[in-house]
Amino acid sequence: MGSGSGLLVFACVALLAFIGLMVLLSSIKIVPEYERGVIFRLGRLVGARGPGLFLVIPIFERMVRVDTRVITMDVPVQEVITLDNVTIKVNAVLYFQVMNPNWAVTKVMDYIRATMQIAQTTLRSVVGQVELDELLAQREKINQKLQQIIDEQTEPWGIKVTIVEVKDVELPQNMQRAMARQAEAEREKRAKLIHADGELQASRALAEAADVIAREPVTLQLRYLQTLTEIAVEKNSTIIFPLPIETLKIFTDAVSRGSANGATAPATQPPRAAPTQRLD
Repeated sequence: MGSGSGLLVFACVALLAFIGLMVLLSSIKIVPEYERGVIFRLGRLVGARGPGLFLVIPIFERMVRVDTRVITMDVPVQEVITLDNVTIKVNAVLYFQVMNPNWAVTKVMDYIRATMQIAQTTLRSVVGQVELDELLAQREKINQKLQQIIDEQTEPWGIKVTIVEVKDVELPQNMQRAMARQAEAEREKRAKLIHADGELQASRALAEAADVIAREPVTLQLRYLQTLTEIAVEKNSTIIFPLPIETLKIFTDAVSRGSANGATAPATQPPRAAPTQRLD
Protein backbone atom coordinates (compact mmCIF):
# COMPACT_ATOMS: atom_id res chain seq x y z
CA MET A 1 0.00 0.00 0.00
CA GLY A 2 2.83 2.37 0.74
CA SER A 3 4.39 1.95 -2.64
CA GLY A 4 1.02 2.28 -4.35
CA SER A 5 0.17 5.49 -2.56
CA GLY A 6 3.64 6.86 -3.30
CA LEU A 7 3.16 6.25 -6.99
CA LEU A 8 -0.23 7.94 -6.85
CA VAL A 9 1.25 10.99 -5.18
CA PHE A 10 4.05 11.09 -7.72
CA ALA A 11 1.57 10.89 -10.55
CA CYS A 12 -0.50 13.69 -9.09
CA VAL A 13 2.55 15.87 -8.65
CA ALA A 14 3.69 15.16 -12.19
CA LEU A 15 0.24 15.98 -13.48
CA LEU A 16 0.14 19.21 -11.58
CA ALA A 17 3.62 20.11 -12.80
CA PHE A 18 2.59 19.38 -16.36
CA ILE A 19 -0.55 21.49 -15.98
CA GLY A 20 1.48 24.29 -14.42
CA LEU A 21 3.99 24.11 -17.26
CA MET A 22 1.24 24.26 -19.86
CA VAL A 23 -0.36 27.20 -18.09
CA LEU A 24 2.99 28.97 -17.93
CA LEU A 25 3.64 28.35 -21.59
CA SER A 26 0.19 29.56 -22.56
CA SER A 27 0.68 32.72 -20.53
CA ILE A 28 3.86 33.64 -22.37
CA LYS A 29 3.15 35.86 -25.38
CA ILE A 30 5.62 37.10 -27.96
CA VAL A 31 4.55 39.97 -30.19
CA PRO A 32 6.77 41.12 -33.12
CA GLU A 33 7.74 44.71 -33.73
CA TYR A 34 4.94 45.40 -36.24
CA GLU A 35 2.13 44.10 -33.98
CA ARG A 36 0.51 45.06 -30.69
CA GLY A 37 -1.39 42.84 -28.25
CA VAL A 38 -4.60 44.39 -26.90
CA ILE A 39 -5.30 42.81 -23.50
CA PHE A 40 -8.78 42.25 -22.02
CA ARG A 41 -9.03 41.19 -18.37
CA LEU A 42 -12.39 39.67 -17.51
CA GLY A 43 -13.85 41.50 -20.50
CA ARG A 44 -12.45 44.92 -19.58
CA LEU A 45 -9.84 46.66 -21.69
CA VAL A 46 -6.43 46.76 -20.04
CA GLY A 47 -4.40 48.23 -22.92
CA ALA A 48 -1.99 47.37 -25.68
CA ARG A 49 1.23 45.54 -24.93
CA GLY A 50 4.30 44.82 -26.96
CA PRO A 51 6.38 44.41 -28.90
CA GLY A 52 8.42 41.70 -27.23
CA LEU A 53 7.78 39.14 -24.51
CA PHE A 54 5.13 39.52 -21.82
CA LEU A 55 2.80 37.37 -19.70
CA VAL A 56 -0.96 37.00 -19.94
CA ILE A 57 -2.94 35.52 -17.07
CA PRO A 58 -4.68 32.44 -18.44
CA ILE A 59 -8.47 32.27 -18.24
CA PHE A 60 -8.66 35.81 -16.83
CA GLU A 61 -6.95 37.68 -19.68
CA ARG A 62 -7.37 37.51 -23.45
CA MET A 63 -5.15 39.05 -26.13
CA VAL A 64 -6.14 40.37 -29.55
CA ARG A 65 -3.35 40.94 -32.06
CA VAL A 66 -3.43 44.11 -34.16
CA ASP A 67 -1.13 44.72 -37.14
CA THR A 68 0.27 48.27 -37.13
CA ARG A 69 1.91 48.15 -40.57
CA VAL A 70 0.64 50.15 -43.54
CA ILE A 71 -2.16 48.18 -45.20
CA THR A 72 -2.70 48.42 -48.96
CA MET A 73 -6.31 48.08 -50.05
CA ASP A 74 -7.68 47.97 -53.60
CA VAL A 75 -11.03 49.74 -53.85
CA PRO A 76 -13.16 47.74 -56.34
CA VAL A 77 -14.43 49.30 -59.57
CA GLN A 78 -17.32 51.66 -58.94
CA GLU A 79 -19.80 52.78 -61.61
CA VAL A 80 -20.36 56.50 -61.14
CA ILE A 81 -22.34 59.23 -62.94
CA THR A 82 -20.32 62.44 -63.01
CA LEU A 83 -21.71 65.94 -62.59
CA ASP A 84 -22.05 66.35 -66.38
CA ASN A 85 -24.05 63.08 -66.65
CA VAL A 86 -21.28 60.84 -67.99
CA THR A 87 -21.30 57.23 -66.78
CA ILE A 88 -17.78 56.02 -65.97
CA LYS A 89 -16.10 53.21 -64.06
CA VAL A 90 -13.40 54.19 -61.59
CA ASN A 91 -11.28 52.33 -59.05
CA ALA A 92 -8.68 53.44 -56.50
CA VAL A 93 -6.01 52.25 -54.09
CA LEU A 94 -5.98 53.08 -50.37
CA TYR A 95 -3.09 53.10 -47.87
CA PHE A 96 -3.90 53.23 -44.16
CA GLN A 97 -2.33 52.33 -40.82
CA VAL A 98 -3.60 51.56 -37.31
CA MET A 99 -2.36 54.29 -34.99
CA ASN A 100 -4.39 53.34 -31.89
CA PRO A 101 -4.80 49.56 -31.47
CA ASN A 102 -7.20 49.98 -28.55
CA TRP A 103 -9.70 51.99 -30.63
CA ALA A 104 -9.29 49.71 -33.66
CA VAL A 105 -10.44 46.75 -31.52
CA THR A 106 -13.06 48.34 -29.26
CA LYS A 107 -14.72 50.98 -31.47
CA VAL A 108 -15.32 49.01 -34.66
CA MET A 109 -16.04 45.34 -35.26
CA ASP A 110 -13.80 44.88 -38.32
CA TYR A 111 -11.73 47.96 -39.07
CA ILE A 112 -10.45 46.65 -42.43
CA ARG A 113 -13.92 45.91 -43.79
CA ALA A 114 -15.27 49.17 -42.36
CA THR A 115 -12.50 51.16 -44.03
CA MET A 116 -13.23 49.41 -47.32
CA GLN A 117 -16.91 50.36 -47.19
CA ILE A 118 -16.11 53.96 -46.31
CA ALA A 119 -13.62 54.16 -49.21
CA GLN A 120 -16.16 52.84 -51.74
CA THR A 121 -18.88 55.22 -50.58
CA THR A 122 -16.56 58.23 -50.56
CA LEU A 123 -15.19 57.41 -54.00
CA ARG A 124 -18.67 57.34 -55.54
CA SER A 125 -19.69 60.52 -53.73
CA VAL A 126 -16.62 62.60 -54.62
CA VAL A 127 -16.42 61.52 -58.27
CA GLY A 128 -20.15 62.17 -58.67
CA GLN A 129 -19.66 65.80 -57.61
CA VAL A 130 -17.12 66.72 -60.32
CA GLU A 131 -17.22 66.89 -64.10
CA LEU A 132 -15.35 64.46 -66.31
CA ASP A 133 -12.80 67.05 -67.49
CA GLU A 134 -12.01 68.00 -63.89
CA LEU A 135 -11.58 64.35 -62.94
CA LEU A 136 -9.13 63.75 -65.78
CA ALA A 137 -7.21 67.03 -65.48
CA GLN A 138 -7.12 67.54 -61.70
CA ARG A 139 -6.46 64.03 -60.46
CA GLU A 140 -4.25 65.22 -57.60
CA LYS A 141 -7.00 67.47 -56.24
CA ILE A 142 -9.50 64.59 -56.27
CA ASN A 143 -7.00 62.32 -54.48
CA GLN A 144 -6.43 64.87 -51.72
CA LYS A 145 -10.16 65.32 -51.22
CA LEU A 146 -10.70 61.56 -51.01
CA GLN A 147 -7.87 61.18 -48.49
CA GLN A 148 -9.20 63.99 -46.31
CA ILE A 149 -12.78 62.68 -46.18
CA ILE A 150 -11.84 59.03 -45.53
CA ASP A 151 -9.30 60.02 -42.89
CA GLU A 152 -11.86 62.13 -41.03
CA GLN A 153 -14.34 59.25 -40.97
CA THR A 154 -11.84 56.60 -39.83
CA GLU A 155 -10.04 58.75 -37.25
CA PRO A 156 -12.42 57.70 -34.38
CA TRP A 157 -11.35 54.11 -35.04
CA GLY A 158 -7.67 54.92 -34.51
CA ILE A 159 -6.87 54.59 -38.23
CA LYS A 160 -4.78 57.04 -40.25
CA VAL A 161 -5.34 57.15 -44.02
CA THR A 162 -2.10 58.28 -45.65
CA ILE A 163 -2.65 57.99 -49.41
CA VAL A 164 -5.65 57.60 -51.71
CA GLU A 165 -5.00 57.37 -55.46
CA VAL A 166 -7.50 57.04 -58.29
CA LYS A 167 -5.99 54.25 -60.39
CA ASP A 168 -8.05 54.01 -63.55
CA VAL A 169 -10.98 55.80 -65.19
CA GLU A 170 -12.83 53.73 -67.80
CA LEU A 171 -14.88 55.73 -70.31
CA PRO A 172 -17.60 54.51 -72.69
CA GLN A 173 -16.61 54.00 -76.32
CA ASN A 174 -18.78 56.83 -77.63
CA MET A 175 -17.24 59.22 -75.09
CA GLN A 176 -13.74 58.15 -76.11
CA ARG A 177 -14.53 58.89 -79.76
CA ALA A 178 -16.03 62.27 -78.86
CA MET A 179 -12.96 63.21 -76.82
CA ALA A 180 -10.70 62.11 -79.68
CA ARG A 181 -12.60 64.36 -82.10
CA GLN A 182 -12.42 67.21 -79.64
CA ALA A 183 -8.66 66.79 -79.21
CA GLU A 184 -8.18 66.63 -82.99
CA ALA A 185 -10.21 69.84 -83.48
CA GLU A 186 -8.16 71.52 -80.76
CA ARG A 187 -4.90 70.54 -82.47
CA GLU A 188 -6.17 71.84 -85.82
CA LYS A 189 -7.17 75.10 -84.14
CA ARG A 190 -3.69 75.53 -82.65
CA ALA A 191 -2.08 74.69 -86.02
CA LYS A 192 -4.14 77.32 -87.79
CA LEU A 193 -3.36 79.92 -85.16
CA ILE A 194 0.35 79.15 -85.38
CA HIS A 195 0.21 79.34 -89.19
CA ALA A 196 -1.63 82.67 -89.09
CA ASP A 197 0.86 84.06 -86.59
CA GLY A 198 3.72 82.94 -88.84
CA GLU A 199 2.12 84.67 -91.84
CA LEU A 200 1.73 87.85 -89.79
CA GLN A 201 5.37 87.81 -88.71
CA ALA A 202 6.50 87.05 -92.27
CA SER A 203 4.47 89.96 -93.65
CA ARG A 204 5.97 92.31 -91.08
CA ALA A 205 9.48 91.11 -91.95
CA LEU A 206 8.80 91.58 -95.68
CA ALA A 207 7.49 95.08 -95.04
CA GLU A 208 10.64 95.98 -93.11
CA ALA A 209 12.81 94.46 -95.86
CA ALA A 210 10.96 96.45 -98.52
CA ASP A 211 11.48 99.62 -96.50
CA VAL A 212 15.23 98.95 -96.29
CA ILE A 213 15.45 98.18 -100.02
CA ALA A 214 13.54 101.35 -100.84
CA ARG A 215 16.06 103.43 -98.86
CA GLU A 216 19.12 101.58 -100.19
CA PRO A 217 18.59 100.21 -103.75
CA VAL A 218 22.03 98.57 -103.71
CA THR A 219 20.75 95.99 -101.22
CA LEU A 220 18.55 94.57 -103.96
CA GLN A 221 21.58 93.96 -106.17
CA LEU A 222 23.41 92.30 -103.29
CA ARG A 223 20.39 90.07 -102.79
CA TYR A 224 20.48 89.15 -106.48
CA LEU A 225 24.16 88.24 -106.21
CA GLN A 226 23.47 86.13 -103.12
CA THR A 227 20.68 84.31 -104.95
CA LEU A 228 23.03 83.65 -107.87
CA THR A 229 25.63 82.25 -105.44
CA GLU A 230 23.05 79.91 -103.91
CA ILE A 231 22.01 78.68 -107.36
CA ALA A 232 25.64 78.14 -108.41
CA VAL A 233 26.23 75.83 -105.45
CA GLU A 234 23.77 73.32 -106.88
CA LYS A 235 25.04 71.27 -109.80
CA ASN A 236 22.51 72.30 -112.41
CA SER A 237 22.99 72.59 -116.15
CA THR A 238 20.81 75.67 -116.31
CA ILE A 239 21.80 78.86 -114.53
CA ILE A 240 19.20 81.53 -114.06
CA PHE A 241 20.69 84.99 -113.82
CA PRO A 242 18.30 87.49 -112.35
CA LEU A 243 18.44 90.81 -114.14
CA PRO A 244 18.03 93.71 -111.74
CA ILE A 245 15.32 96.18 -112.52
CA GLU A 246 17.79 98.99 -111.91
CA THR A 247 19.81 97.83 -114.93
CA LEU A 248 16.84 98.15 -117.20
CA LYS A 249 16.14 101.55 -115.72
CA ILE A 250 19.38 102.91 -117.23
CA PHE A 251 18.19 102.05 -120.72
CA THR A 252 14.72 103.36 -120.16
CA ASP A 253 16.12 106.66 -118.87
CA ALA A 254 18.36 106.96 -121.93
CA VAL A 255 15.48 106.30 -124.28
CA SER A 256 13.29 108.80 -122.51
CA ARG A 257 16.04 111.45 -122.63
CA GLY A 258 16.58 110.83 -126.36
CA SER A 259 12.91 111.19 -127.15
CA ALA A 260 12.77 114.41 -125.16
CA ASN A 261 15.72 115.92 -127.08
CA GLY A 262 14.14 115.03 -130.42
CA ALA A 263 10.94 116.80 -129.51
CA THR A 264 12.65 120.13 -128.56
CA ALA A 265 15.16 120.40 -131.53
CA PRO A 266 14.16 122.89 -134.37
CA ALA A 267 12.75 121.21 -137.39
CA THR A 268 14.96 121.51 -140.56
CA GLN A 269 13.16 123.01 -143.57
CA PRO A 270 13.66 121.09 -146.78
CA PRO A 271 15.29 123.23 -149.60
CA ARG A 272 12.83 125.06 -151.74
CA ALA A 273 12.98 124.62 -155.49
CA ALA A 274 13.75 127.65 -157.67
CA PRO A 275 10.71 129.29 -159.13
CA THR A 276 10.12 128.50 -162.71
CA GLN A 277 9.09 131.13 -165.26
CA ARG A 278 6.44 130.43 -167.80
CA LEU A 279 7.12 131.44 -171.40
CA ASP A 280 4.16 132.30 -173.40
